[in-house]
Amino acid sequence: MSVPAPRLRVVLADDHAVVREGIRMVLDAQPQIEVVGEADGGEEAVRLVRTLGPDVVVMDVGMPHLSGIEATRRIRRAHPGVQVVILTAHDNEEYLFETLRAGAVGYLLKKAAAIELVAAIEAAARGEPYLYPSVARLLVRDYLERAGGGADAPELLSEREREVLGLVAEGRTNREIADALFLSIKTVQTHRAHVMEKLNLRDRAELVHYAMRKGLVTPT
Repeated sequence: MSVPAPRLRVVLADDHAVVREGIRMVLDAQPQIEVVGEADGGEEAVRLVRTLGPDVVVMDVGMPHLSGIEATRRIRRAHPGVQVVILTAHDNEEYLFETLRAGAVGYLLKKAAAIELVAAIEAAARGEPYLYPSVARLLVRDYLERAGGGADAPELLSEREREVLGLVAEGRTNREIADALFLSIKTVQTHRAHVMEKLNLRDRAELVHYAMRKGLVTPT
């Protein structure tokens, strides 16, 4: 008889009680996830991580007393095994880059579907990055701009390859990319293969890891 996998222990941090309640309802419906604590501010989130030892913290950015960014930084410094997923209304480069630099592994917008939040938590628990499509594209754009300027940068992509990579970053399938760019699926597959070969990467997750490792995720 197989032993069921342990549930993922999650702490929610958001200064709006109604938001926490909505998130908790979504997560309580998932048999593989257990919400073990809630915080209404950054300082409380740091304390709960210290006392409860969760696997993942779902963190808002703008909270009183201590911001989600600083709370993430403190959590990751003191508890490197605890992953942080940012859940925010802010869809801009400043917050994206700052939270990634602070150590967050996921960045999701509050308008995301419930299934995306669950996927982000599960990815974070595995130590894998998860970015909402529109913010992933910001990271890809920043990466490409920087890749064109360094002596040790990867070979510059063609305009078409940039378009394909941008759509890959949004999570589009080959069929959707083909329809958007009026190309055949085979052509999209070829462009996609060239992109990953030039960047020496296999998928979107590796692109994020590479950008973090090379220090590319800093404000432009």
